[in-house]
Amino acid sequence: MKILLSSLLLLALFASVAVFVHKRKKAGVKGWKTALTSICFYAIAVLNLVAYWLDGLGIISWVLTIFLLMLGAYYTRYMPAASQSSG
Repeated sequence: MKILLSSLLLLALFASVAVFVHKRKKAGVKGWKTALTSICFYAIAVLNLVAYWLDGLGIISWVLTIFLLMLGAYYTRYMPAASQSSG
């Protein structure tokens, strides 16, 4: 069961990163600050997957997850505003 869950998460993670990169290129968004929120959320997924593999779901993984979540929330200020289309 552990291999199935891990492989599903990795598949979803790679697909999500591919879509994220494609959408950024299509929109012409440049720079690191605009991508830091998504990078933090991807890091949370990887961190929790590694903790799951190593049976390390303790205080360290929780603290790192909360830190990355707060860091990602902080960098939402640099995300480009969605354009309103009238239609």
